[in-house]
Amino acid sequence: MGKEDFWNDPDAATELLRERTGISDLVELWDSVNKEIEDADILLELANEEADKDVEKEVEYQLWNIKAQLKKFSLSIMLSNEDDAKNAIISINAGAGGTDSQDWAEMLFRMYSRWIDKKGYKFQVIDFQQGDEAGVKSVTFTAAGENCYGFMKVESGVHRLVRISPFNANGKRQTSFASVFVYPELKDEIKINIDETDLRIDVFRASGSGGQHVNKTSSAVRITHLPSGVVVQCQQESSQHRNKEIAMKVLQSRLYQIEKEKQDKKMQNIHDGKEDIAWGSQIRSYVLHPYRMVKDHRTGFETGDVDRFLDGDLDPCIEDVLLSGKI
Repeated sequence: MGKEDFWNDPDAATELLRERTGISDLVELWDSVNKEIEDADILLELANEEADKDVEKEVEYQLWNIKAQLKKFSLSIMLSNEDDAKNAIISINAGAGGTDSQDWAEMLFRMYSRWIDKKGYKFQVIDFQQGDEAGVKSVTFTAAGENCYGFMKVESGVHRLVRISPFNANGKRQTSFASVFVYPELKDEIKINIDETDLRIDVFRASGSGGQHVNKTSSAVRITHLPSGVVVQCQQESSQHRNKEIAMKVLQSRLYQIEKEKQDKKMQNIHDGKEDIAWGSQIRSYVLHPYRMVKDHRTGFETGDVDRFLDGDLDPCIEDVLLSGKI
């Protein structure tokens, strides 16, 4: 940040400032937790020495506060991956179960819409495929806000619903499935910023065809990009300056391709993690009959307040999965 050209690329500078703020906040939170632990330890010694019940209660209060701070710190650690701060793109697709699954997909869409609103995130529908009789076949939307992908990635997987079907005249119990696929919103444009200090530039006498003038001067240029190891060279022009200009363009193209391949591979890896929308691959079950319960199969998280959960109160479950590391 102390470099004179720091603001030459505003986007890169803003990204770096955001990263620095995140690290600073994490360090400050850790220091705060340590300070509170030290204070609680001193108070506990005082309470033991004087058998003071009031001080013991104060220590107990501090311990609850420390526990809350530690949970916040742990969540910050779990949301420190490269893509966690990015916006999220969410796709919901109805699976096995016909009209019931399409209705279930719309219920999930409503649930996430409510959660996004409660978090203060921005919301935008990209694609909406209406169901044949009710609900939706598929819907894709974006959620934009702090650590949006970091939280929403927990929801990727198959969601299973068990209930009395409102579309069955005989009132039979129906099991429906829908898949939720979450991936980070990547920037459309890949910017390649080449730092001159990362380059080793060699000049040499051109060889081969090109005329006597080309061969008599050290006009050929070889550029090595030290961080990536990419080497490019140009010797077709008689001017060293022109050869360097061409070589730099080639280098930018090569680095662009490398970054593009990284992004494509990342998206493919995320896509490969999708599972069949059917029995046995669900991450969470929502049961409305014969009892009422939501259960996450990765952590064992359970709640009987299904209505509140479907109304967007997802944070306890999301945080539980994040802290368990079972994503």
